[in-house]
Order: sequence, then C-alpha cells, then structure tokens
Amino acid sequence: MATEQTYKSHRKYIPVFHFFVEPVLLLNVFAQLLYLNKYRTLFKAWMVLVAIALAIVPFAARFMVARVQDRIIRLEERLRLASLLPVEARGRINDLSTPQLVALRFAPDEEVGALAQRCLSGELTKGEQIKKEIKTWRPDYARA
Repeated sequence: MATEQTYKSHRKYIPVFHFFVEPVLLLNVFAQLLYLNKYRTLFKAWMVLVAIALAIVPFAARFMVARVQDRIIRLEERLRLASLLPVEARGRINDLSTPQLVALRFAPDEEVGALAQRCLSGELTKGEQIKKEIKTWRPDYARA
C-alpha cells in the first residue's frame, strides 16, 4: 500500500497525467501558436483551436470525475454522520456543504462528530480548515 497519508500528503498526483499528458498538450498549444505566427493560414489557426481543445479535455475529464466522486463522498459521509451524530444534530446533516463533507471524510469516527458540530455552528466553514483540525488522519487511498 502507499505511504501513510496525512494532511500534507493527501493530494493525489497521477504522474502520467500531471507530469506527462498535461505538459505535452500545453506545449502543443504553444507549438501550434508558433506555427500560426510563422504560417498565417486558416489551417494553422484551426490547428491552434484543436490544440486548445485537446489541452482542455484532460482538465475537463478530471473535473467531471472529481465532481462524481464528491457526490459519492457526500452520500457516504451523510450516512456515516447519521449513525455517529447525536439524535438532535442528525436533522442538520444536510446543512453541511459538499466541501465540508469531503473534508470530514478524513476524520476518524472518534473525531468526526465534534468536527461536524463545529461546522454546523459556523466555526469551521472551509475544507482546508477542517482538514487541519483532524488529529488522527483517516486516509482515503481511493481518491481519483
């Protein structure tokens, strides 16, 4: 399995995506712009447009995957909180935002209830704030 996950190491980098595909497609846009500058033709302008579209595709695909995963995490965390929060707080689970729920997934069962209460009281509003408050990190190695 991977090394121990912490707040500092929880962001996921996919080497082939982040360090090969993205740079190559972005460099292709610049190369096509250079060709357009040298050969001002409609075809070269079209190639710049195609290069830009190709460069956008992996970012759009990654964004869509992350959105779907966030929806799943939101559902999982709502179910988890429904079993861990005190009865009087369960009715407010839907008041938690998606970024809050996504961040709460890293909190172990022993900490998530108190952190969720702090979110509901308005003390913790951003995901990064929540993550920094977690004492014992609950890793998520399945993040896309």
